Amino acid sequence: MYQWIVLLLIMIPGLLRVDAQSGLTAEDISKIQSVGSGIISADAKWVAFTKVIPADPYKENKPARLELHVYDMTKGTSTPYFTRTSVGLVAFRPMHQTITFLARAEGDAQRSLYEVPLSGGEARKIYSFETGIAFYDWSSDGRNLVFAASEIKGKTEEKPTLPYYPVVYEDNAPLTRAYIVSMDTKLAREVNVPGNFSFLKWSPDGSRILAAVAPTALVDDSYMKVRWQIIDANTGESVGQIDHQGKPGTAAWSKDSKQIALIAGADKHDPTAGRLFVVSAQGGKPTLLHKQFPGKFEDLSWTDTANLLVLTSEGTDAWLNTVKADGSSIQRMKNITGLDISTYSMADNGILLLLASTPAHPNELYTLGHTTRVPNRITNCNPWLADRKFGRQEVISYKAKDGLELQGILIHPVQESPEKKYPLITVVHGGPEAHIRNGWLSTYSNLGQMAAAEGYMLFFPNYRGSTGRGLEFAMSSQADPAGKEFDDIVDGIDYLIRQGLVDKAKIGVTGGSYGGYATGWMATRYSDRFAAGVMFVGISNNISKWGTTDIPEEEFLVHARKR
Repeated sequence: MYQWIVLLLIMIPGLLRVDAQSGLTAEDISKIQSVGSGIISADAKWVAFTKVIPADPYKENKPARLELHVYDMTKGTSTPYFTRTSVGLVAFRPMHQTITFLARAEGDAQRSLYEVPLSGGEARKIYSFETGIAFYDWSSDGRNLVFAASEIKGKTEEKPTLPYYPVVYEDNAPLTRAYIVSMDTKLAREVNVPGNFSFLKWSPDGSRILAAVAPTALVDDSYMKVRWQIIDANTGESVGQIDHQGKPGTAAWSKDSKQIALIAGADKHDPTAGRLFVVSAQGGKPTLLHKQFPGKFEDLSWTDTANLLVLTSEGTDAWLNTVKADGSSIQRMKNITGLDISTYSMADNGILLLLASTPAHPNELYTLGHTTRVPNRITNCNPWLADRKFGRQEVISYKAKDGLELQGILIHPVQESPEKKYPLITVVHGGPEAHIRNGWLSTYSNLGQMAAAEGYMLFFPNYRGSTGRGLEFAMSSQADPAGKEFDDIVDGIDYLIRQGLVDKAKIGVTGGSYGGYATGWMATRYSDRFAAGVMFVGISNNISKWGTTDIPEEEFLVHARKR
């Protein structure tokens, strides 16, 4: 990714401009830090979070690293706890006053589990596995661990001597298996359920583990064939299954361990895991809550035995909602506005930690207490952003030719004049089961405010088939590739032209994956409308893709089928 930034710096010298109160430059993008993840302790006294530190593109050819930092809620201060290598999956170890995380430190053969006291001090390795730990979860007493790791395979058979060997993607991909270990003995027991594990969560009473399991490690199976299993923590055997077919999202046990709430696709034809279900902890058929909800369910937790706190995307906004587990009501928390919330964490007393961005900054942490009227920001990774000018970012609505109401995000040039029409960069998201929200839109692969500083207007359309508008809208583009879904984008551009904002002779389009497909389509089908197109990992031939894709079941059941 950093090669891209360096190339951009060479080709467009103006982007290096760093005058007082200037716009964002490519060099600025390369040094932006952000919060990667954050959790609040059960007693609401501590916040553990990862800080994303980008590599210097002039000196290093490697990815960004994630540092562990801890915020003291009592003192209001933040302290780095582990910075010598990248960390992942930070957690508070129950009943132990410590923080655990995954890292591959110097001398480690594999990714291992580390622990550091809340009071500070040196982190120490407390568990490692032969193939490296992929993810983990603690029992409620902090004495037992369930984790996932690649299966242990014997020595691979030597290949015969040939002039060449084909590289077959996903060929002989190892399964990710689940293991239960007592931290007293450090002896791991493999869970006796066949398949590839992608989710593990211990029940609050410590008796069972909820797992998401696919038959193989193939990407297609991870979308279309995952089944939720309820596993006895003592025997490692499955004692129940949730009878549902649909893309898997996340899940949570109720506080009394009697129910499970999960986010998944409505059925096997739903393009995204964005619907809310509740099911008995014994398994069986789950109940779909709020099927007509005009948005997408993103994250969830239980506040008590009968109520949920749920993060949703609704159009271009993100909201927190309280939901009755019996489906009788859903109510928006209206005191959280202007934040694009990525996820949240909740203490036992209800104090919330929010990970959120805005059009003016990337992800930072906010807290919200019982008596606090608005969220309180507790991190500021890039104070220098206050010295940059940003173009105005707004949500726009327009109608497609068939009358369908659509939304998008528009970023105006930094030095905008009402008398002038501007060149437009149209940025098309992938999927199409994705959507653009009204948050930070300036990254290494997204021009955002960097292009706005150079006098461009940017349009991010949420065309039909996007998420965040409910089940029917997400399925509205099925069996019509490059049909009305891409006409929606052109209709949005025409709307901006009619508003007198855009120079119709200077319109460009870019996007990755399905957005790259849109770019290729716009550059050919609508070649008279676009002056430039930049495709990134795009689909250029749907016929050849059909025969070579690694997601044939998903392609057929979700995208190609007739409704």
